[in-house]
Amino acid sequence: MTTTPGAAPRAFAHPAPAAGSRIVGTGHYRPERVMTNTDLEKLVETSDEWIVQRTGIEERRIAAEDQDVADLAAEAGRMALADAGVDPSEVTQVIVATCSNLERSPSAAGRVAQLLSLTDPASFDVGAACSGFEHALAVADMSIRSGTSTTTLVIGAEKLSQVTDYTDRTTCILTADGAGAMVLRPSDEPTISPVVWGSVPELADAVTINGEGPAFAQEGRKVLGWALREAPKISRRIVEAAGLTMSDIDVFVPHQANLRMIEPLAAALDLREDAIVADDIVTSGNTSAATIPLAISRLREAGRIPSGATALLVGFGGGFSWAGQVVRLP
Repeated sequence: MTTTPGAAPRAFAHPAPAAGSRIVGTGHYRPERVMTNTDLEKLVETSDEWIVQRTGIEERRIAAEDQDVADLAAEAGRMALADAGVDPSEVTQVIVATCSNLERSPSAAGRVAQLLSLTDPASFDVGAACSGFEHALAVADMSIRSGTSTTTLVIGAEKLSQVTDYTDRTTCILTADGAGAMVLRPSDEPTISPVVWGSVPELADAVTINGEGPAFAQEGRKVLGWALREAPKISRRIVEAAGLTMSDIDVFVPHQANLRMIEPLAAALDLREDAIVADDIVTSGNTSAATIPLAISRLREAGRIPSGATALLVGFGGGFSWAGQVVRLP
């Protein structure tokens, strides 16, 4: 930019900001095929009792061969838009959190825009694995508040079955496919708290997905040890950043990694006795970036969450990244 000598540079124009953003709709999609623990007994040396004892998972959903990440994401997005009463033509931004999309370009978000016949939204993916949705939600909130988006569709979607080694009984009992979505719009007051996020570089290889073939791997003991030790501290930091206390939390929705990890984590936080702790993993399995929005949408669908509930979201995993915020649900 050139200016007249001695003249002050002209300020750049910016859209009018919004005071905050709000979640106006949620949606989810689970593939039709149900894979039970008994089904896994036919593929690998394991048992229903062993799986339930160590993970709490009873069954999971597996996508069809001709379904990809974008297909799952689009179905969840379609439900969220309907729940919000928002026409697809109003969407100005699509963000998809995923670590299992095999198509490098276009992005899964670009495919979703195509599948939902959106007009001209900004479309991009966020790759932060199991905390990806919380990263994406933070970006969506910032976009709304800055005025650069007026209606954002944010989705977590995974087809982990296509990167799972079904001869590895330590990982194949966990992974599943699915998607969850939220629609965000401007609000007169903030209803999504500032994100608290970070990573653990020394644990970057504790959860990995390599580029070729069945490639999901993790060091379960390291992940469990970190979660039990650090996730409670991070959860408290998130609530403090929102200006709240644990007694204000109506719903606790951690990453659905393993029920035997979620139970002690919830106990460590001293939540109210009537607070709801998401346990969607029992029938949905671990869907990485999709677990938190999927669990929230299913809880709402079942009528288990009161209107306007305050929810604590905490995601952690591959990368090794973590993130979370407190949100007010529709």
